[in-house]
Amino acid sequence: RSQLFLLVLRRASGDLKMPFVSFEHIAREWRCKFSSDADNASLMAAQAKLEDILAGLSSIEGVVSVQRIVCGGCLDFKVVTKLTKKAFEDWEKAGFAPESDFLSALKAIAGISNIETQTYTLEDVKMNKKDIKKAQEKKEKEQADKPKDEKPPEDPAKKLKKVIKEGGKRGVEIEGAADMGGLQFFCTSVDEPEGDVTLLVESVKAMNAKSDPSEEERKGGSGHIGKMVFSAGLSQLAIVAYVPEDKQAELVCSEWLQKVVGLHPGGEILSTAKDMCSGCIPANADKGVFPLKIREPMIIEANNFLRKLGLFPEDDSDDDEMVFGDDDFPSM
Repeated sequence: RSQLFLLVLRRASGDLKMPFVSFEHIAREWRCKFSSDADNASLMAAQAKLEDILAGLSSIEGVVSVQRIVCGGCLDFKVVTKLTKKAFEDWEKAGFAPESDFLSALKAIAGISNIETQTYTLEDVKMNKKDIKKAQEKKEKEQADKPKDEKPPEDPAKKLKKVIKEGGKRGVEIEGAADMGGLQFFCTSVDEPEGDVTLLVESVKAMNAKSDPSEEERKGGSGHIGKMVFSAGLSQLAIVAYVPEDKQAELVCSEWLQKVVGLHPGGEILSTAKDMCSGCIPANADKGVFPLKIREPMIIEANNFLRKLGLFPEDDSDDDEMVFGDDDFPSM
């Protein structure tokens, strides 16, 4: 067993190039269970047998330490002898003397059981003051090198709650703005989904939810208004188009969305339905496609498509195109 153990260790520390299991010392453990009967008489007897061989054991060439381990909870009695690697090999050739005599003496003690041996490496890995300082400095440097704006991942449930809250408020504002302007369709953007298409869908659902007049703070209420909603993230611009049932004869939801996502390379439709479709335009720094930068021009294009179909009012003024974003909603 010991020869096989040494072979495995040599391969681990040498042939397999695994320096993290390198070692200079090997230990031999003798262990047994003792009985707590008669005031731990078997433990006292085992200790006496250890004292009989301790001088000889300690004088073996290459012995670094001899340790005794006693556990009163699990009733373990152990003796661990640590040697240098070369000395251990020599000791093994000598049969680990006085191991055989000591184990035989333990077997003769009433109350002693489960006598076993084991071989393993044993290294002191406590750092000295110099190494401790180096480790601390390395950790501090790693912390300092972390991006300052790096945020820990947000809890998904809390994030969804924020998305729905923002969507519900935006729904009320869309309803009010559309009613004042006589609009059937509305294009805008939200922040909380941060470019996540799935979260943007939930935001639009919150906008469309029926408003409960009994609630102190109204939410939703814009389900009768068609809309295209954008959300910019670092990696993509998420887009969701919604067309209520009574307006689907005038506007095909997927065609509206395709007109917008097709304006930039890589833009694609991810899901389609008569009432709601979703898509995205990935960021592409090489081609100057940045989600936040293209968001407002995309809103303008969405409105222009509606104008061609007579579904959005013409802008007869000399001002820029009508674009509804966060600045149009003071509460956002």
